[in-house]
Amino acid sequence: MLTERHLEIFVALAEEEHFGAAAGRVGITQPPLSQGLRRLEALLGVRLFERERGVFLTEEGALLLPHARRALAALAELRETGAREHADGRRLRLGLAPEVPAPLAADVAAAPVRAGDRARISTVTAPTATLLSDVASGRLDLAVVRHPSVLHGLAAGQVILLPTWILTPARPAESGGTPLGASPRRLPVAVRPRGEAPAAHDLFVDTLASRGRRVETVVVTDERAGLALVAAGQAVLVTADEALTASRVERRPATDPPLPLRLRVVWNPRRSDSGSGDPAGTAQLLEDVLARQATR
Repeated sequence: MLTERHLEIFVALAEEEHFGAAAGRVGITQPPLSQGLRRLEALLGVRLFERERGVFLTEEGALLLPHARRALAALAELRETGAREHADGRRLRLGLAPEVPAPLAADVAAAPVRAGDRARISTVTAPTATLLSDVASGRLDLAVVRHPSVLHGLAAGQVILLPTWILTPARPAESGGTPLGASPRRLPVAVRPRGEAPAAHDLFVDTLASRGRRVETVVVTDERAGLALVAAGQAVLVTADEALTASRVERRPATDPPLPLRLRVVWNPRRSDSGSGDPAGTAQLLEDVLARQATR
């Protein structure tokens, strides 16, 4: 197996051009240095040095030397990064569903630090299904996901209901308001892929259809894509982002029927002793921020 010591021997001998000097630089005696060099040449399948009159690189050795130096530099950087991470202390890894508006997501992520937690915060945005998997596996400490979801043993806080708005293409003033899904052209509702949050997606569509009308949907990658369809007069969009808008797009509260964005904070109770602090306590901090948005 190729090791860091093999690379150190190669670079030291190439630069010192002397077995004794190279051995002293690496911190070993000449016999193990010679043995390490022979092992490296066997692993690479090439002869690295000419040894008959002094020690000189072969053509193959000269070609491989820059690669060895880069590999040693990469290993040194890896160690330095690890040392910095250890010195900086605990990291809190937080996941956020993409439906959480950006300003609210920032406040949620900052909540532990503002409450005095000295952990370094890292955040990722991913679909609910991905977040649940990452929390279960330990890749994330907590996540804000859409509700309802199948939790598979994860702990979860209370369900927070965020108000939402319906974005529709602008209509002439004389046409009056039109309920969601009841426009003359029966515009589809822009939704994210069902696989991202199957149960929450189904509840949303079922709520739209609760009055006996058929609901068409069109799948979009994110809310910006949905907004583009609304501006083009090809869809309507339900969003919790109070700042999301465009020209010739109308906005009204989603109250007929109510279509709140349902969110929960989840964590893995089986990993509460893995160095991630008190996940239940941190979850409460996140919930408090979400709840303030829900009551605005």
